[in-house]
Amino acid sequence: MGILNSDEQERVVHAVSVAENMTSGEIRVVVENVVGKDLTAIQKAQKYFVELNMHKTVLRNGVLVYLAVADHQFAIIGDAGINSRVAEDFWENTKEKMVVHFRNGDFASGLVAGIHDAGEQLHHYFPRKEDDVNELPNDIHFGH
Repeated sequence: MGILNSDEQERVVHAVSVAENMTSGEIRVVVENVVGKDLTAIQKAQKYFVELNMHKTVLRNGVLVYLAVADHQFAIIGDAGINSRVAEDFWENTKEKMVVHFRNGDFASGLVAGIHDAGEQLHHYFPRKEDDVNELPNDIHFGH
């Protein structure tokens, strides 16, 4: 997919790895061109959350960063383990850090900023333990 070149993809995957070194949380990124008919970015993110088995982590602490480039929409959602411990607007600060880059067409830097911030935020609630296992792949999932 031409949304992110290979260097940008590498930066995003590396950011996921670095962020997950701070937390037991699991971070996934989904990138596609369009959300789809009659769906919001949040609804599409929820669909991918289930499709990618993110709800099956032991601590229910998965985070999905969803970006639909052509539609200029994105969303960040967390699993039940996170949502039960944080305020409803928990991801708003992270989204603000991302949108600055997205407005300039720099999708990779926006994703990296969001992933980094998510890792820092998750560290407070789900610090990484010595026996932590990477439960989900760190690669980018490219949608339709």
